[in-house]
Amino acid sequence: MDFLGACRAFVSVSDMGSFTIGASAAQIPQSVASRRVAALEHELGARLIDRSGRRATLTPFGARLLPRARRLVERADALRRDAAQARAAPLRCAVPSACAVRDLAELGRAGREADVVLHLSQAEPAERVEQLRTHDVETALIAAAEDEASWTVPLGVATVWNEGTHPLHLDTLRGRRHKPAGVARRLWLQPEDDVPTVRDRLLHLRDAAGLAPTQVQIATTLTNALTETYSGDDMLVCSAQQADEFGLHWRAIALSGFKRSYALRGVSGSGAAELADALHAPIGRALGADRTSSPIQDVYAQDGYERGTRSRGTDR
Repeated sequence: MDFLGACRAFVSVSDMGSFTIGASAAQIPQSVASRRVAALEHELGARLIDRSGRRATLTPFGARLLPRARRLVERADALRRDAAQARAAPLRCAVPSACAVRDLAELGRAGREADVVLHLSQAEPAERVEQLRTHDVETALIAAAEDEASWTVPLGVATVWNEGTHPLHLDTLRGRRHKPAGVARRLWLQPEDDVPTVRDRLLHLRDAAGLAPTQVQIATTLTNALTETYSGDDMLVCSAQQADEFGLHWRAIALSGFKRSYALRGVSGSGAAELADALHAPIGRALGADRTSSPIQDVYAQDGYERGTRSRGTDR
């Protein structure tokens, strides 16, 4: 027996004093209302409604139980309303600042198709960890060890000048003959990569290649790192997707397996694991995890500059 449905029919018929009108108010056929009330009476062991007259009149037993049945129906209705509001309430998720706005909008759209309203806020790695710790967000994309990660993003270097597609060997950045004394090309790490899984590996590669300490710099903002890259001969450490977005030429770093690694973490009850599974592909696209290379247009060509006289060789 549908106990809640039977209680709803009982309350509606009692309020209207009629099986016909009560059934209409409950949006069920009169025969269904009659069967449900009869089933409830059988379940409770006594008559609830006197059917002998023209009106449906409560029996003493029915009058005593009606308030309880009404509370049950009202609480069920309140639960349904609360559930609808909970489904519509945004799930707050902290994501990398390096994600492009368009990709995040596509992730938000994919979330709605999966019946999840996402409120995506961009933040740097340490800030995302802190927001999750303080429950300012329910979920966050956190830097993780590769064996614990759900998404990995290959990293390389991006430059203004097209220097070919062959991987960069860091030791080729030592002792540039055409450079003035004391000047060397720098690799710029953006804040998203100021985490042990990326930063420490690059510093180790720097030392193994014999580069000067100043040749690896950690920028305070992505904008500052891009400014240095656009202004001259420096390189930005980034994903191929970011290089494409910024109009730079991208290539891998040789022999490094250099990458960002992410996992979706959440507070208790956030359903982070289910969310990661349902939105695995669009999250990966937002992070740049589904691309390792891309055709990249020249930033100067996009800005209307003539590159013909500024082209350099590819023998770096």
